Amino acid sequence: MPHPGRRSRPRVRGRACAVTAALALLATGCAGAGGTSFGGGDALNVLMVNNPQMVELQKLTAKHFTKETGVKVHFTVLPENDVRDKISQDFSNQAGQYDVATISNFELPFFAKNGWLHPLDDYAKADTAFDQEDILAPLRESLTAEDGKLYAQPFYGESSFLMYRKDVFEERGLTMPDRPTWQQVAKLAERADGAERGMKGICLRGLPGWGEVIAPLTTVVNTMGGTWFTEDWEPRLTAPEFKKATKFYVDLVREHGELGAPQSGYAECLNNMTQGKTAMWYDATAGAGSLEAKGSPVKGKIGYVPAPVERTDSSGWLYTWAWGLQKASKKADDAWKFVSWASGKEYEELVGATSGWSNVPAGKRASTYANPDYRAEAGAFADVTERAISEADPRNPGVQPRPTAGIQFVGVPEFTDLGTRVAQEISAAIAGRQSVDAALDASQKLAEKVAEEYR
Repeated sequence: MPHPGRRSRPRVRGRACAVTAALALLATGCAGAGGTSFGGGDALNVLMVNNPQMVELQKLTAKHFTKETGVKVHFTVLPENDVRDKISQDFSNQAGQYDVATISNFELPFFAKNGWLHPLDDYAKADTAFDQEDILAPLRESLTAEDGKLYAQPFYGESSFLMYRKDVFEERGLTMPDRPTWQQVAKLAERADGAERGMKGICLRGLPGWGEVIAPLTTVVNTMGGTWFTEDWEPRLTAPEFKKATKFYVDLVREHGELGAPQSGYAECLNNMTQGKTAMWYDATAGAGSLEAKGSPVKGKIGYVPAPVERTDSSGWLYTWAWGLQKASKKADDAWKFVSWASGKEYEELVGATSGWSNVPAGKRASTYANPDYRAEAGAFADVTERAISEADPRNPGVQPRPTAGIQFVGVPEFTDLGTRVAQEISAAIAGRQSVDAALDASQKLAEKVAEEYR
């Protein structure tokens, strides 16, 4: 399905104090965690999440970027929750302590609206070697704010898809459809359950967190006709469609999902799939690189198909870790040099040559998926990943209009708290401590409080 043209984001009607309070909440917490190394003079200070791809970047920067440009870079690398807190604190204060930071397509609209980010349009237009048009359209759009300006460049992008054991399916006489529905997946999970000793039919996140269980669950809600809020900010967590999707998800993981599902997130499901403890896994496209890595017990045994659907043509989420420049930075020109290098084609070729193409921070450039070297290592999942990202539509992820953009999240700052608290209710239902109806009744009340601020 071709990606539709960009639409203007619906205006969020709310009280300024609500957004300010939520952003203040984002800026508190573990802001002092981790060690910081600041450079003197013209050195850039970069604050980033401690994902493997970023750690690889840190190792390569001095030998390549600094050697080529003369620009020194000092990194502060922190776990995801800590880095979000520290970035929010520094950028909201416009302290200028950090010139560049990793932000996602979730935070970008709030940061841009509050004037915390440096627009990148002029840099991108002037730097023809960067090739802005090569960035996949959904990522370009997700990093463009309501004012039409570009505020970040992706380091890597991801969607979600269904992974399954081809060998197990063949042995059991099971056939995976090219574009499965969730009902088909449920039947396959039932038949694959116990196919090998200790193997469960499917792994689905059950760990509390707005970025854990809520991410895959919300894609199921979207494609089954539900939504967190209507266009006019009416909460719909107790609506029939939301209930149907949530009950389906909870029942599936309880009946044919992994052991310890309420404590299982991305990392646990990745381990289960790698160790042969599950026949299917619905999750981030980024997981394929680990499954197909050298030394993986399941390398070459995994099949990949699009995210299951029901009422929509596609349902995969959209997420990116991207580079944002702090507006208060006095080193914007050098900061762009770093960003254009880290998100550029040259860097991908460098990683491919030094660490192998499976380690390339992919999911952002069309040219990556046309590269024969990349396809030689990632051919099993390259096409379905590119298609999933290209089909993702954050402004129209379901069957009805939404008040904000977002597929696996609601694009307001309050969602970090709301999503986490709802996740706790859903996880408790997965654990059998309460019914889905009770979980959603409590969740509806939480959503009402957010909706009141925006009506």
